[in-house]
Amino acid sequence: MPDEKKKLLIVEDDTGLQKQLKWTFDDFEVLQAGNRAEALAHLRRSEPPVVLQDLGLPPDPDGVAEGMATLKEILSLAPRSKVVVVTGNADRDNAVRAVGLGACDFYQKPLDTDVLRLIVDRAFHIHALEEQNRALREGAASSPLKGIIATDASMLRVCRMVEKVAPTGVSVLVLGESGTGKELIARAVHDLGERRKARFVAINCAAIPEQLLESELFGHEKGAFTGAVKTTPGKIELADGGTLFLDEIGDMPLPLQAKLLRFLQARVIERVGGREEIPVDVRIVCATHRDLKAMIAERSFREDLFYRLSEVSIPLPPLRDRPGDATVMAHAFLGRYGAEQGMPRRGFTPEAIAAIQAYAWPGNVRELENKVKSAVILAEGPLVTAEDLGLAGASGGELLFNLKEVRARAERQAILQALALSDNKVSRTADLLGVSRPTLYDLMDRYGIRRDDGED
Repeated sequence: MPDEKKKLLIVEDDTGLQKQLKWTFDDFEVLQAGNRAEALAHLRRSEPPVVLQDLGLPPDPDGVAEGMATLKEILSLAPRSKVVVVTGNADRDNAVRAVGLGACDFYQKPLDTDVLRLIVDRAFHIHALEEQNRALREGAASSPLKGIIATDASMLRVCRMVEKVAPTGVSVLVLGESGTGKELIARAVHDLGERRKARFVAINCAAIPEQLLESELFGHEKGAFTGAVKTTPGKIELADGGTLFLDEIGDMPLPLQAKLLRFLQARVIERVGGREEIPVDVRIVCATHRDLKAMIAERSFREDLFYRLSEVSIPLPPLRDRPGDATVMAHAFLGRYGAEQGMPRRGFTPEAIAAIQAYAWPGNVRELENKVKSAVILAEGPLVTAEDLGLAGASGGELLFNLKEVRARAERQAILQALALSDNKVSRTADLLGVSRPTLYDLMDRYGIRRDDGED
């Protein structure tokens, strides 16, 4: 079965040129439009990867106002499409202006079909590379850690650390700001470990009043206190054979820290009001956003307990320190919540992407998820805007269509991601990126990228 032809949209009002261009690109599926309305109709219906557009369109065939307006609308509706603009002879200023608006390239009349063919082929090649890079990011996002979306090198290192630690059974301490996904990491440690068929029991030490936390953890006997009408096992006992996740361990009061330490040393518990020692086999995973070492210095956290809980510590970077991850996560959340709400959205406007990348995300992944979920409901068009996200003005005035800067950022991020996926092996990284090793070395030097080790 032959390969499906590539779709090329040609926006040109001159019928003679339409015929010539259709003959020039006879190996493509050519879609033709003579004005803005026809062009946008084809765009919505067929989503062509490349658009070849004349800037002189009716009702302003001798000017460029209508052509520029058409270009802006095409890029707004289909930001992934590559637009090659065609201008009149010696009209370089408008060509450069079109590229500044987001056009991929330009061609100046009179028509040279061989040169134009090269430019269009290159636009298709750029589109294919960007789609491959997007697939690479999505593949990286499909991490073995359930629920974790990661393309940044530092977060991918966290994922590899979890894969190494999970089967060992050691106690794990997950450190990171609120909203970075500490419980997801804890669940991944459980799911990839030998206890994955047993229970994962979680308790938030900061969410339960101090006077109730002891009975929640260790359970209580009937009559141990007012309201204890029956014997109730605690979270530690319920997790027997599995994993106990102590979230916000830094908020545990000192007296209870001592009792937890005794359990970790002896691996037996006594329920509140009871005297029987109950052996429990459980793996401990903890998390906190607090600086435990500073708390040790202040004598508000026990040093001996810290070393019991942190046989391995896993630091989670905040979202602001994970270049590229916010954009990838935003698209993932957009697809998830769009499907859940029955409100499919095709993507984000360029301004929304710029705002997502520029915003500091003090609430980390949780804040990003909430903003995208809200935007899915509030957005009126097929593309989510910065206003829909509540991030209007978050781009900091950065130029959205500085192609040199955009290309440099994209190349640097792609190299960092490929290095992370290939364990910093240059040969494999070059294969992933489709470049030679010398080219990769040159790019790494240009962007100041160094490998974490000296292996090839």
